[in-house]
Amino acid sequence: MKQFIAIDFETANYQRTSIFSVGMVFVEDKNIVHKEYALIRPTPNYFIESFIDIHGIRPDETKNADTFDVYWQKILPRIGNWPLVAHNKAFDYYCLKATLEAYNLPMIENDFLCSLLQARKKWPQLENHRLTTVAKHCDYNLTNHHHALSDAEACAVISMKVFEGKR
Repeated sequence: MKQFIAIDFETANYQRTSIFSVGMVFVEDKNIVHKEYALIRPTPNYFIESFIDIHGIRPDETKNADTFDVYWQKILPRIGNWPLVAHNKAFDYYCLKATLEAYNLPMIENDFLCSLLQARKKWPQLENHRLTTVAKHCDYNLTNHHHALSDAEACAVISMKVFEGKR
């Protein structure tokens, strides 16, 4: 792919609409050209302690953040019609879809691809295809796993390799 946006969401609780963190890495001609990171006030606005243990973000860090609808209106022009890629589209796509529905916003029509599925096809010999495993295979040192921007950057590096020569 000539250009795409690797995207990652982190959630505060079990609700798909509880996005509290967004990481996006814009890739053009195999180069990272822009990075976006934002904290979001989740909907519903509560954090589960076991989730905090995973990502390290506490509720007080998002209390003055934009809600997703406000953030989305700001970033949507930057996204344009670029394809989106997530490592495990089944999670990120449906979080986006549920959150947009919760705010009565239309779902984007951009292509939305999955680096996890592509990695399984390209490297079936890997012991698993978790983000950390595939990132390591691609010589990317994912030191801050479950930070949305770090995970999006790992997805971008993986995607540059698994989508090589496509589109």
